[in-house]
Amino acid sequence: MSVRMLPVPDGLDGMRVDAGLAKLLGLSRTVVAELAESGEVLLDGRPAGKSDRLAAGGLLEVRLPEPDNPVEVVVEPVEGLRILHDDDDIVVVSKPVGVAAHPSPGWSGPTVVGGLAAAGLRVSTSGAAERQGVVHRLDAGTTGVMVVAKSEHAYTVLKRAFKERTVEKRYHAVVQGHPDPTRGTIDAPIDRHPRHDYKFAVVAGGRPSITHYEVIEAFRAASLVDVKLETGRTHQIRVHFAAVRHPCAGDLTYGADPVLARKLGLNRQWLHARALGFAHPADGRWVEFEAPYPEDLAYALEILRAE
Repeated sequence: MSVRMLPVPDGLDGMRVDAGLAKLLGLSRTVVAELAESGEVLLDGRPAGKSDRLAAGGLLEVRLPEPDNPVEVVVEPVEGLRILHDDDDIVVVSKPVGVAAHPSPGWSGPTVVGGLAAAGLRVSTSGAAERQGVVHRLDAGTTGVMVVAKSEHAYTVLKRAFKERTVEKRYHAVVQGHPDPTRGTIDAPIDRHPRHDYKFAVVAGGRPSITHYEVIEAFRAASLVDVKLETGRTHQIRVHFAAVRHPCAGDLTYGADPVLARKLGLNRQWLHARALGFAHPADGRWVEFEAPYPEDLAYALEILRAE
């Protein structure tokens, strides 16, 4: 077992132990609840139950089991992984669907990290062993542009840029219906879904989340929107558009119409990381990279435009 000592930040004051500790550790509430029930969570030196409340300034002590099998990077070519730019500090790729950014427990599919290693590209050794060089992530089911740090300096600079929100992240999404207004902002906090750990939801007291959007093309049953993220929460675009009753087409997890999904030939959400802009870590000049639509998303657009 390894022991983690974690002061309770002001932002978690009054939150349940399972919810707050899940945020701090990046674990599911179910896992944290099991740790608490096993007596592995102490709050100010006393055993804490999963429903106990946190107090700002308190001290959490958590005993975590060491993983039996550390996650390893599988070095293998990744079909469809396109290199858009490569220099001494960064490599920018267009990530295909079904590929994770890096290895993680329970994921046995291809990864960007493994694909770059198979291509002979050296990446930064900063970060956890399985996610070296990764400064941001895309869901396995989301395609598009992604940057990976190759030098230690680039890793530090880009990590800070993403944290300070100086990176411009633009996505394209096809959402059901017609958002009104056609240009606006969705400002709603996001956290784990209260009943389903595998997805997220707009939740009072969740992490601040801001999505700016503009409709760039309207169809009979859907709209193509340009999305600019101010924050970068897990599933943020999917959750926000589902919350305003315009889920991404094909996104059955968040309430999309399965009939429309079949009509468009979609087996996943129509969501694509279209462009990424940031100050290059080598000299600070602004650079932007754009990834073309993959075949499945382009095909769905053709069907919508033909109606």
